[in-house]
Amino acid sequence: MKGLVIRNTGNNYLVRTGDGTDISCLAKGNFRLKGIRSTSPVVVGDIVRIDINPDGTAYIIEIEDRKNYIVRRASNLSKHSHILAANIDLALLCITVRFPETTTVFIDRFLVTAEAYSVPVYLVFNKTDIYDGEDLEYVDSLIHLYSTIGYKCIRTSVVTGEGISEVRELVRGKITLLAGHSGVGKSSIINMLQKDTTQKVGKISDYHSKGMHTTTFSEMIELENGGFVIDTPGIKGFGTIDMTTAEVSHYFPEIFKISSKCKFYNCLHLNEPDCAVLQSLENHYISQSRYQSYLNILEDVNEGKYR
Repeated sequence: MKGLVIRNTGNNYLVRTGDGTDISCLAKGNFRLKGIRSTSPVVVGDIVRIDINPDGTAYIIEIEDRKNYIVRRASNLSKHSHILAANIDLALLCITVRFPETTTVFIDRFLVTAEAYSVPVYLVFNKTDIYDGEDLEYVDSLIHLYSTIGYKCIRTSVVTGEGISEVRELVRGKITLLAGHSGVGKSSIINMLQKDTTQKVGKISDYHSKGMHTTTFSEMIELENGGFVIDTPGIKGFGTIDMTTAEVSHYFPEIFKISSKCKFYNCLHLNEPDCAVLQSLENHYISQSRYQSYLNILEDVNEGKYR
């Protein structure tokens, strides 16, 4: 029997079968993904085959090939990966410039991973109702930066309703991953998208204005207008994994495009002569923040760690 994994709570998985029945399952066997050691071999979004025993216990015995997935390094210096979700039609990265702050390094790390695993991404700039003039100028500058590169951006506020109808239409009929730091408003957005589902909403802690985790496991929520949204626990850091030094620039679209003009085909855009990327950086055709993110990810590859 086949089914879709709609919830992952550690070693237990809730699988929805073709007739709409939800079955609690355990994983049976040693599942591996391209040799990557994962903290959880079965993830939300997986299409799986299950066996049900006479006593009613059910086991996942096979995972079908994934069309894509979002993966990150599980923790600093860890060789294990954490796969957030699989078989995703769209990822929405929720971003706040305050309460809490989402850095450009975090944004770029997520985008690089999405590029590497063929997941389309929209950037959702949330909580626009709480920003002052300076904050809104910064939001505008980020939207200009990422729109110029080719990423779609949306401003949202669950208080004023800004952008919510656009997001609602965007996710219609799709399997959508909602990601971001704790406290950026993912659960509030889900509440606006799906009025019958009330996700627990957390407060912002006083310590460094960081969000407090309210979602403790990954869950796929069915939407009224068709499709599913995958709510994930808030992510503090996003370490890249399974990339070579030469590949990193391929996942920065603007750097990859310009790199064809470099003198050397294997240019890493560090200090090589006649590097078109460094020239573009000097002439402000490539942003300093994006280039810094590129350097940080190179450190991932060379040192096996992330910041």
